[in-house]
Amino acid sequence: YREPKKMVNILSAIGLRHVGYGVLTEFFAPYVTGAVEVVRSMTSDAQAEEGFKWSISLIARILVRTINEGSTIVMKAVNTNAERTLRRAVAIAPRGKRALWMLNITVGTQSISPLYWAIESGSLNTANAMIKDLLVIRADRDNYYYGCDDLFERHPEIINRLCGDAPALLPTLMDGLIWRSRVAVAGERRVNYYIKHLMQDADGKFNQALEWLVLSKDPKIICHPVVTFFSDLVWNGIANRYFLFGRLYFLFTLSIFLVGQSILHHLGDELENTDEIRMSIFACRCMIYVGSMGQLLRSQAKHLLADCRSRNFIRVGPIRVPAYLASKQDSGCAVLLLTLILMCTQEPIFWCAGHGSGDFPGAGLFTEKCPEAKAHKAAYTTISMFAMVLYWVLLIDLTIFSMKISAYVLVCGQVLSEIGLFLLALLFLVGTFASSISALDNEASEFIGVPKSALSLTEIALRMFDTDNFSEMESESTVLIAVSTFIIIVIVFLLQLLVAQLNASYSSIYSDMVGYARLNRGRVIVTTMSGVSQKRWSRFLTGLGFEERLEFNEGDIGLAGGLQVMEPANANPTTKDTIVRIGGSTHPSMPWPEERSMADDDEEDKFDRLDKQLSKVSKKLDE
Repeated sequence: YREPKKMVNILSAIGLRHVGYGVLTEFFAPYVTGAVEVVRSMTSDAQAEEGFKWSISLIARILVRTINEGSTIVMKAVNTNAERTLRRAVAIAPRGKRALWMLNITVGTQSISPLYWAIESGSLNTANAMIKDLLVIRADRDNYYYGCDDLFERHPEIINRLCGDAPALLPTLMDGLIWRSRVAVAGERRVNYYIKHLMQDADGKFNQALEWLVLSKDPKIICHPVVTFFSDLVWNGIANRYFLFGRLYFLFTLSIFLVGQSILHHLGDELENTDEIRMSIFACRCMIYVGSMGQLLRSQAKHLLADCRSRNFIRVGPIRVPAYLASKQDSGCAVLLLTLILMCTQEPIFWCAGHGSGDFPGAGLFTEKCPEAKAHKAAYTTISMFAMVLYWVLLIDLTIFSMKISAYVLVCGQVLSEIGLFLLALLFLVGTFASSISALDNEASEFIGVPKSALSLTEIALRMFDTDNFSEMESESTVLIAVSTFIIIVIVFLLQLLVAQLNASYSSIYSDMVGYARLNRGRVIVTTMSGVSQKRWSRFLTGLGFEERLEFNEGDIGLAGGLQVMEPANANPTTKDTIVRIGGSTHPSMPWPEERSMADDDEEDKFDRLDKQLSKVSKKLDE
């Protein structure tokens, strides 16, 4: 009671939620009476009882007033979760306020959204009907009415809400953002995509809609024509160049690493390892250790500190690791950084520093053949080979420039599990037969002992075994039978089973792989756009011309907020004009006439009319 205005606002918000729950106002008086009786039984203080009665009565009156003012026919329709009831409720709304009836109910300073309440309460039938009604384009002789702007202005985070609470409604929302002409000209038809609110927010910044869709990880909705259109528009218009510029440095370091590790090294052997070649190799490796390793160290430290400060960790088995390592690209860069650090510790040129003038082949400035480096040479070359593989693997993210290649790469990654199962089964069979054959007293030189038997069986499985060695087993019938059984199981059965598994797995997952490829591209777009300046983004939006009104058909100037493209007439054939055109009065206070598709074609209405007709007939017969 020290802050009465604040308390009234809180009670009004509670009352609006009671509207959504469908609470009847008749229940408040008995509740107040019962509460007062309970307090009376607990105390003999008449003043305390009177104070409690006055307080709870005031609260009840505020709630009753809020419920009476907020109990609109739309909210009552939401509680029934019946699409037909909702359509009848909004049919009497003024055409200029029809959208607001479904998006906002205000009592005092508090408001509630019938659409959001329908989603929150699980009344998805009415929520679906609301979204459809909002995104129907209606027209009279003066104006076009389209609830897209009202929807996104009232609920700018509608995409995020649907992704989390009602993903089944996302296709309905996306379908409502497309208009297709029923008239085809020269084999093409006009298509309007109203994507303004998916690309920019109220402040003109890059909208989070794509980020929310990517986080939903739904490969179906990400392939919807609207999402595909606006994500490709951002990618081709601005994001791909920034992404490519960001990867050019990595390509440059890969080129330096390739020259220093795989080209100049062998070129130096051919030219007797001249000083110029050794200096070039040293320069390339210094550039890698300073440029590539230093850049990776700075990037990894930045991400690590950010996750540690925000305590953003994920659990991998019993270990908690920073969340940024969940990204394959970032985790690959972390492994590459560790590999380069190990390379630096084993670098032969560093170990030969100060020992280059000795009496040994290849002596000279920046040599790597001194005796002090000999013990580190094998480890260095092995780590270098692993680093080279990592450099090339980290270039896979460039496949997002082509959806086909990106989808193919993802399919390859998905079927690796089948190959892993095959290799596990092969390892088990090799171990089983190798140990079994080694238990025999045989004279076959290729099958003496477990290691040699395992190597021979592996060569047989990989078809690398010399067929001349089979002649040695002619006198060892037991060995021949065991090897033949192994061949039948592995070559005839296991390998054919692998082919069948790969074929079935490919067929089942390829349809979703394009969606996952688009999710991957969307993730890159979101990351890349965070580094694009607001000035550059605003210039890009200005070039799109969202403020210009689009034509529906030739000479029919329609609504702004979208882009128009031409698509082949046979791509999405339609013979129905999706714009509802109504004659008569054009005043915004007039409701729209009830549409025939909503009244006459509804199955329940048909049964209602049939029931009425049967009732009339029975009454006449009784007379």
